[in-house]
Amino acid sequence: MSGRSVNPTDPERLLTPAEVAAMFRVDPKTVTRWAKAGKLASIRTLGGHRRYRATEVEALLQGTNPDVTH
Repeated sequence: MSGRSVNPTDPERLLTPAEVAAMFRVDPKTVTRWAKAGKLASIRTLGGHRRYRATEVEALLQGTNPDVTH
């Protein structure tokens, strides 16, 4: 372990769909639909899995996330 503290608002911290879903209390598939609709930007891993920036998720949770377009 790098000794770096785990901070959910760390701009480099990436969250899984399950982690985002738990924060919003929704199904992980709902998080995927939000990403497809452009409400939440996602990053694809080399294996094709979606990851979400913690800062963007926090902003959406607080209602301050501007519309994300991709």
